[in-house]
Amino acid sequence: MSDTANELIKMTATEAVDRLRSKEVSPLDLVDASIQRIETVDAEVNALPIHCFEQAQAKAKAIDIKAHADNPKSLCGLPIAVKDYNDLGGVVTTYGSPIFADSVAKSSDATVRQLEGNGAIAVAKSNVPEWAGGHTFNPVNGLTRNPWDMRKSAGGSSGGSAAALASGSVWLATGNDLGGSLRTPAAFNGIVGLRPGPGRVPRGTRLPAMDTLWVEGPMARNVDDLALMLDAGVGQQIDDPLSFDHAGPSFVEALQASGMPNRVAFSPDLSIVSMEKEIAQVCGRSTSVFTDLGADVTDDIPDFTGVLEAFQTLRAVLFATLMEPILAQHRGQIAPEIIGNIERGLNITPSQIFEAERVRIELYKKVIAFFETHDFLICPAASIAPFPVEQRYVTEIDGKPCETYIDWFSITFALTMTACPTISVPCGFTSKGLPVGVQIMGKPRGEASLLRVAKRFEQAVGISAQLPIDPRTGN
Repeated sequence: MSDTANELIKMTATEAVDRLRSKEVSPLDLVDASIQRIETVDAEVNALPIHCFEQAQAKAKAIDIKAHADNPKSLCGLPIAVKDYNDLGGVVTTYGSPIFADSVAKSSDATVRQLEGNGAIAVAKSNVPEWAGGHTFNPVNGLTRNPWDMRKSAGGSSGGSAAALASGSVWLATGNDLGGSLRTPAAFNGIVGLRPGPGRVPRGTRLPAMDTLWVEGPMARNVDDLALMLDAGVGQQIDDPLSFDHAGPSFVEALQASGMPNRVAFSPDLSIVSMEKEIAQVCGRSTSVFTDLGADVTDDIPDFTGVLEAFQTLRAVLFATLMEPILAQHRGQIAPEIIGNIERGLNITPSQIFEAERVRIELYKKVIAFFETHDFLICPAASIAPFPVEQRYVTEIDGKPCETYIDWFSITFALTMTACPTISVPCGFTSKGLPVGVQIMGKPRGEASLLRVAKRFEQAVGISAQLPIDPRTGN
């Protein structure tokens, strides 16, 4: 890489956009710097296997910077990565599946279109598991490695986005989150990822229009950059009936507002999941940050009894809704875990659905009651440290077997069921130097205050300043 490109890559997204607005750098400068970085490090990491370099360069040359500079939400030509579950016009969307290995999207989906309208330029697509999962590998584009230790998993399903951010190939990346697909890889890669409330970020038409479990969200190296991307990504798009325009101050402006939490709750396991002892300890120690901010830290959390089973039911129904026609035509080209998900959904009984919905309704009532006395709920963002890339999925935690291939990230899908905004923020490292993250859950539609407290936490912990990193081979 050239010295100039290296300097640009090390800037935060916020710094890069400021320099784009002032015309100190051009969009083409940043696109070319991103391309150089991808060519330098990504052959090892494999975070961004689908390139659209020429398309990005053409857009960088054509963008009207003056028009974008007058838009406070605009990214002004900043290169981003788009997850390979999202459609990017003119580029393949594979979903990590051989069925769609050559399927080129005619146009960008609602998520990407919103960002493009606010000045984002996609330079590459980030790798994903085949259809879904917590470990990023697939038969089309291969395996993504964790840049903190190349022998370890980057998590999933937004593992490519997270690894690309940590290794400095892009400044921002899209993610999405059903059961933790954004939050787990954020924790594994030492970056930040926000699962916003349903409708905050518009979704494409591939997803059932009224579903509220799957959301789209921003991923970045730090909270300031995350707020920048959220501003560019929120808004109403006709494709998504749940989407809405943001009212009030921008999320970047909201970071500057005063106010500290008075009372928060921490739980190492939500009283329902298995947890590695070291992860629980690292996350528990990090809660001293909230004490230093003047908040009381309690262990008085909502009751999550029955929530994991309810999520598994609703997730299975969603998979069956999405994929029954694909299974009927292409069974031999679908991973066995995904076939199991679809078939479970096809066999769900009405009474199971009714019970799952009742559990979800009651959980929301409990969460509302919790927020009458607390400002935030905090827990680990993953039950384990990044695991060896050779494993398809985690089979046990702290000696306790996992019943399904997604059990190991149930600490995140428990919070999915609340519909509350939740952010994953780095909080420390294991004894082997692997990142550990916490989830901070805020009040419904409370993204602004959530980002504010996450920034204070991030500043106290100090990990974001270490990014980006060069890929490490581990010891």
